[in-house]
Amino acid sequence: QVQLVESGGGLVQAGGSLRLSCAASGSFFSINTMGWSRQAPGKQRELVASITRGASTNYADSVKGRFTISRDNAKNTVYLQMNSLKPEDTAVYYCNAEILGSELKYRGYWGQGTQVTVSS
Repeated sequence: QVQLVESGGGLVQAGGSLRLSCAASGSFFSINTMGWSRQAPGKQRELVASITRGASTNYADSVKGRFTISRDNAKNTVYLQMNSLKPEDTAVYYCNAEILGSELKYRGYWGQGTQVTVSS
């Protein structure tokens, strides 16, 4: 069974930094695109950043220049380095990944979410 497990959330003051990690575990053949989304109270989930297996990246305009997504293919792990955090970055952050499993087709998986709270 494939699982995505996030870590690294927490409480930080505005201007501070946090690093999120998400590791895929279980039985699978490969991982295609990985990414991070977030959902603030009363708002829809939005894509924050994504990265392909070849390390091409994409960012939401609201985080460009502040957040950096990266991955370690050998560890099946994706990271989100968040700098210059703002109170509006407060949300539950979810990891997602396209994973090729035993069905021999890519499926989307989501982590359980990790809370990031930025105080002003």
